[in-house]
Parts: sequence; structure tokens; C-alpha cells
Amino acid sequence: MGKHNPSGRALGSPSARWAEGKALRKEVPRRSHGVWQPPPRRQDPIALIKASSEDRLPRLMPLRYGRMLHSPFAFFRGAAILMAADLAATPVTGLRVQACGDCHLLNFGEFATPERHLTFDLNDFDETLPAPWEWDVKRFAVSVAIAGREVGLRDRKCRALAAHAVRAYRRAMAEFGSMTALEVWYARLDAKTLVRLARNHSAQRLFRKTAAEARAHTVAHIFPRVTEMTAGRRRVVDDAPWVFHPSRTKAFEQEVRSFLEAYRKTLPDERRVLLDRYQFVDAAVTVVGVGSVGTRCALALLLAADNDPLFLQIKEARPSVLEAYAGKSAYADPGQRIVCGQHLMQSASDIFLGWAHARGGRSYYLRQLRDMKAGAHLDLMSRAELAEYAGFCAWALARAHARSGDAARISGYLGSGGSFDEAVAGFAIAYADQNEADYAAFKKAVRAGRLEASEKA
Repeated sequence: MGKHNPSGRALGSPSARWAEGKALRKEVPRRSHGVWQPPPRRQDPIALIKASSEDRLPRLMPLRYGRMLHSPFAFFRGAAILMAADLAATPVTGLRVQACGDCHLLNFGEFATPERHLTFDLNDFDETLPAPWEWDVKRFAVSVAIAGREVGLRDRKCRALAAHAVRAYRRAMAEFGSMTALEVWYARLDAKTLVRLARNHSAQRLFRKTAAEARAHTVAHIFPRVTEMTAGRRRVVDDAPWVFHPSRTKAFEQEVRSFLEAYRKTLPDERRVLLDRYQFVDAAVTVVGVGSVGTRCALALLLAADNDPLFLQIKEARPSVLEAYAGKSAYADPGQRIVCGQHLMQSASDIFLGWAHARGGRSYYLRQLRDMKAGAHLDLMSRAELAEYAGFCAWALARAHARSGDAARISGYLGSGGSFDEAVAGFAIAYADQNEADYAAFKKAVRAGRLEASEKA
């Protein structure tokens, strides 16, 4: 990962750094990235999944496993710990970036910038950590291959889709490698640009629809849907098992109030002034995502006036699944790791993004709930739409990596030909097979009673 340069000396011209990246091909041939062969002593996938469930809420584990049972892609989303262990044994160039750590197609989407413009970017950073750039690219390519299979494509076309996505990353990285540092930092992809650049008419319609969904998901829209008046007090509506008030409601509320005070201190002064306009009203436990199910999450409702709400999502922050293989985070607080990583990778972040410790020492981070946010529906996409979408995701990933890593060196390694694209596409198909084998083992473990899964998921 790029570091501060205290000497003040130039780090070298883009062309010189590009040549240094190219020289790395001798040490790590690009074709070497095409190989996936599970090691003889590969860790038991079920044991790793159970390990990732440690210290989660036991009552929610059946929901987590139930969601992972839905499909190979759902399993892939919930089992980032498996691929982290497998990627650790794959070739790397030694160039590091601020990595997402759980990079797949559904961890991208549209959301509002602080200026209320719709942008398209990465939107999940629970596992973010400085790590090899190749790990994100390979996990992303595998997700493209798995998604292709789920929409009914044969492996030849799935491989072509994965190669297309990696090619988009390579070309974007070449673009960023020739930019100035500030040009990279300012680069972003907004909703209108998605429509303008999409070559397929159905993809254009898809991006327009997604943007419309995002614009409709505002606080004003969800406020009457997720709250109600009870005994003269505004409360979050229970929708068990996904949203519920714990039995010790008063103690829970007091804990949330105390936590919000600690969180407030992590915000810039001007954001504190804004937050102070709101008063805490209610909080409820929530179940979110796939990989996050079982972690401690809550929804806090704050009001500045009767019809002036703020919803804050509170999510437990845990160590990244990459830390065992890429090294410990520089931040002792996992919440701070996530927040700082998100600010580094995203072109624009939520104004209420912050972190804090709660009573008992657990770490959490906060952001607004569903504020002008919308994601893709992969199961409804055609091959052409999936290709367009994956290409834009790849551009966003390359830009995120270029903000912290050396785009010129990475681009020099990737080159202008398709060697790396085809290698990683081959890896993607091979690892998609591995994912299906692990998914089959997972289903077998559920049937055998080693894991309990809920059908309500």
C-alpha cells in the first residue's frame, strides 16, 4: 500500500514505475494467476465457517446459515473467510492497496454523496485492510463467474464474462496510472454516466431503474413505513426475526444512548453540530446482509422534529478475515479500521460515518440507513446487462485501489495485452467449482445437523 513520503522526493515518473511493474512479471508470471488447485491440507470449510460464527448471537445463527443456503452465490457472500484462506496461497506481486476484502458484484451500488448526487461505488467495507490487490480482483472475478452460472450461462460464457470484467479493471488501472494523484482522488462514476456509457439499451434501462429506486429510498420515504406511534411515542416497528426490540428494552436503550455519545466524538465538529439537532427516540435490533447475520446490529431512530427523522445503522465491527494472512490492522479499533478504509476507498462517504466502543468493549461503526441507496438484482440480468454492470464495478474497484496503491506499477504488471485477463478468468471458473463443492459440503453439514439453518431466512 502507498505510504507517506517524508523525504519530499518524487517517487518516480509514471513511465519509470510502469517499467518497474512490468519487471515483476519475471518474478510472478501473469499466467501463474490462472491456477487454482486446493492444497492437500486445505482447511475444512465447515470448520472455518463455524469459526467465523464464534462470538455471534447464537439465536441468529440459523438465520445466517439459512440465507447462505439460498444459492451458491449466497454461500459465496457469507463465506468470505474461506476464500481469504485460499487466496493466501496464490501468487502475488507484493504490491499492496487498501483492499475491500470481500469484493463481489453485490458489494457495489448507487448511493447519495453528501452533495446529494447519485454515485456508483463499492459500498461494503467490513473486511477492508491493506492487502495484495490481486486478492480483490480474483474474488471479484469469481463472483462474476458464479453470477453468470446463476443466470443460466454455460462456463464458456461465464469465463468470457470474467475476462471482460478483469479487462475493464486492467484498462481502468492504465487510465489511473497516467493520471496525477489529485485526478485519481477526484475521479468518480455517477448515475448519469452509467447510463451514458452503457452500450446496451437494456442496460441503460436497468441503470435508469436502479437510479430511480435509489432516489425513492429516502428518509422521508421509509419513515412512515418502519415506525409507528405507540402510547404517544414514535417507535421502530417490530418485524421479527429481522427487526425486534430486545426483552430488556430500557437497558438496551440506555446502552445505545451511551454509545451514541461516544460515537459523536469521532465525527468532525461540523457534523456534531448537525447530529446535536437530533434527539434519540428509539432503537431496535436488526438482522442485515448475509455475512453480517449474527453480528450485533441495531437501528437507532433520532428526531429533530415530529417529521424530521434520522436513522442510524449501528453495526458491530470485527477483525477482518484478511488479518490472519495480510497482517494486523494499524488500527486497534475494528470500527476505526472500517471507517478509515471506507473513506480511503470510496469517492464519497456518508456524512454520519463514524465509530465507537460500546459497554463491554465491543466496537461498532455507524452510517445512515438506506439513504438513497440501491443495488443490483443479478438474478434479473441478461448476459449483456451483467457484462455492462461488471465492467462498471471493475472500474470502481480499480479507482478504489489507485487511491491507495501505485496504479502505474500495477498497470505495468498488467500490461496492454490480455494475458492477465485470461489467467484470472480461468482461475474464476476453477474457483467457482470450488465454491460449488464447498456449498455442497455446507448443505450436507446442515442435513447432518452439524449446522442449524432456518427456513425463515
